[in-house]
Amino acid sequence: MKKVTTILLLSLATYNLQAQSLVQAYKSRADQVSQTNITTNLQEFGNLGVKTTGSTANTNALNWLKAKYLAYGYTASQMTEDTFNYGSLTSKNLILTKTGTTYPNIYVIICGHYDTVTGPGVSDNGSGTSIILEAARILKDIPTEYSIKFINFSGEEQGMLGSNHYANNVVFQNSVRQLNVRLVFNIDQVGGKIGNINNAIKCESDQSGQTGNNAASLSFTQQLATCTTLYSPLQTVMSDAYSSDYVPFEANGDIITGFYENVRSYNEHTVNDTFANVDPTYVFNVGKAAVGALQHFAVATTSLLGTNEANINPLESIKIYPNPAKDYLNIELPKEVKNFKLEITDLAGRTVLNHDNETKINVSGLINGTYLCTIKANDKTAVRKIIIAK
Repeated sequence: MKKVTTILLLSLATYNLQAQSLVQAYKSRADQVSQTNITTNLQEFGNLGVKTTGSTANTNALNWLKAKYLAYGYTASQMTEDTFNYGSLTSKNLILTKTGTTYPNIYVIICGHYDTVTGPGVSDNGSGTSIILEAARILKDIPTEYSIKFINFSGEEQGMLGSNHYANNVVFQNSVRQLNVRLVFNIDQVGGKIGNINNAIKCESDQSGQTGNNAASLSFTQQLATCTTLYSPLQTVMSDAYSSDYVPFEANGDIITGFYENVRSYNEHTVNDTFANVDPTYVFNVGKAAVGALQHFAVATTSLLGTNEANINPLESIKIYPNPAKDYLNIELPKEVKNFKLEITDLAGRTVLNHDNETKINVSGLINGTYLCTIKANDKTAVRKIIIAK
């Protein structure tokens, strides 16, 4: 994503918000966002390398995404590929469609790009990619009135090539609308940066370009901000939309909204946009906000009967502190967990520490750097990123 400056930065209190209240079923599903899954997705995305549009790594990322959706239980028939040209090369957008119950031909699009430049792009945009994957996993069997399209675009870094192609060749064909789009919800660069205060998210609305969709965009963005405060611990900041994959839709008159990190990391488009430099807890919190908002936009069932609460991992509530750590790590687990195994590995996958049932770990022998702490108990696993800084 290419952001240069913030033109509009207003307090949420400036706006007249529509009345929204917490929906317990929506919260239950937002709480199913897994820190372990987010951390794993971010690391795997980084390991795929520099995913420049049309490259082998770009194709590998596409196949990684397809494998994820299939593992969640979606079928190949629910996925389509939209091919476009990048010079003499080609690349593909991946579209996963979940059909709505009441308005099957009206779509809420949640999207983000998976291509990167210069670096592995774990924040820009492995963070948005990881959240879209979690949203698809959690909502797979949840009825929604509107259909949802989970879209992973390529070509964003070369000027929104993929989203331009989709908006003007799939949503529209020969200037004739083919798809009725209720809303485009774009998530780009929400990785934060270790060391920044990552307690707020920018909620983006369209206040330029075509004026006919500005008021509706602002209304949906107000709703996005309210959902964020209802279903996540994040604060909200209202901001203008910028140059990302919602722009081609806005140009065609569609309504857009989006998320972008509040404190900019400035690692985008550099070799520093790596797993070691993002804040997985921030991505996790943005994910909760996104899942809550997506249910609101697509009008998910408010019945808890459709949720699979038995699959909620009790280890997701573990606390590991201090982080960064110097001499000791404290492990705080749910009361029902009595026996567990802990393993600390470096980012190359080498095991540096192993412990059983110890809640205070001596890490003074580790060199400064980023590590993964994996805890296993009762066939469940939790993974946290930790930093050693002396």
